[in-house]
Amino acid sequence: MSFYQDRILPHLTHLAMRQRILRPYRERVVAGAAGRVLEIGIGSGVNLPLYSRALREVVGLEPSPRLLSMAERGAERADLPVRLLEGSAESIPLDDASVDTVIMTWTLCSIPDAGRALAEVRRVLRPGGRLLFVEHGEAPDAWIRWWQDRLTPMTKRFVGGCHLGRPIRNLIERGGFRIEHLATGYLKGRNPTSYMFEGRARPL
Repeated sequence: MSFYQDRILPHLTHLAMRQRILRPYRERVVAGAAGRVLEIGIGSGVNLPLYSRALREVVGLEPSPRLLSMAERGAERADLPVRLLEGSAESIPLDDASVDTVIMTWTLCSIPDAGRALAEVRRVLRPGGRLLFVEHGEAPDAWIRWWQDRLTPMTKRFVGGCHLGRPIRNLIERGGFRIEHLATGYLKGRNPTSYMFEGRARPL
């Protein structure tokens, strides 16, 4: 791991994810969590203050040791059980059918094999469990998609593996989920990072 990836990128990620404009999305997504929760890509723990104290447990999965150490401070302050795990969504270190809710907030863009990760999410969800998500992805405007395609090689290298134009709905449905609700739209202005997909899905 390079100095940039280990020391600089985690702090840039933390600052980017703390943007006030993202908070309403986080609040809506996290509000639907129930039971035992797995948060994929917990990052620095920005979502932790938003979880209900009524939850049984929040398990946070994160591949970056530096971000995970930041999340530990939030976990210590959280008024609910939190367990943090270092690992990848492509190989979730949990038993089959062991969680009630999976939370993903701006996570799918950076997972190298998103299809494999979604198969793992299906595996660990209990029957009737839900995937709650907000992601940025493929825009409906051709000129925005053109920029997404051109910029993705750079963002993959310097922004933690970020793919700007992933087809979020198709990925989730091909991953074996039925989408129950989906809201889409630009966050603020039309640019390659601002087209959002917010919703919930259940495994088929």
